[in-house]
Amino acid sequence: MHSVESIAAEIVRREGGFVNDPDDPGGATKHGVTLATLKRLGIDVDGDRDVDVADVKALTPDRAAAIYVAHYFREPGIDRLPEPLQPSVFDMQVNAGANAVKILQRLMAAFGLPLKDDGVVGPVTARTVGRVMAKAPEHLVDAYGIARRNYYYKLGDARPASRKFARTKAGGKGGWIVRAEEFISEKYHFSAAEHAARVAAWA
Repeated sequence: MHSVESIAAEIVRREGGFVNDPDDPGGATKHGVTLATLKRLGIDVDGDRDVDVADVKALTPDRAAAIYVAHYFREPGIDRLPEPLQPSVFDMQVNAGANAVKILQRLMAAFGLPLKDDGVVGPVTARTVGRVMAKAPEHLVDAYGIARRNYYYKLGDARPASRKFARTKAGGKGGWIVRAEEFISEKYHFSAAEHAARVAAWA
């Protein structure tokens, strides 16, 4: 497995530079780190004794990666999960916060081991996911990636403003779907026709 630092650096690369999209609930963001995150963590990047959009703009890739490792990997307990699963859950934690672990916890019910979906990898969740990984090592990573993809489509179902993140203007797979499928075996990727059918009900 790649180191957590290398995974964090790849997430930073995937997230891109500064954006402030009014349709993105995260608001002002750089390298995937939002203004709300900097405020919550009290990180004054530019040292002017407040935390505002200027701090987001001043954020470096290395600083963003360090935030990810400390607060999106170790703090929620993703390091307790089986190693093959860590990259996808870590990436999703950056993208969707505690929903990343909640998706995994809900998925356990499909394997007959339901969990409370509290969004934290505590001892019970770590043990349960470890048991499932031992039983289905060839399937759990794909199952999680597919559940993650489904989560994105459901966001689009519920929130029209978010659909542009799951479907391009031309109708193809949007960034959310492409991102989820990076962690799914190619045989489980949606074809263009399958994707089109899934979003056909969207205006």
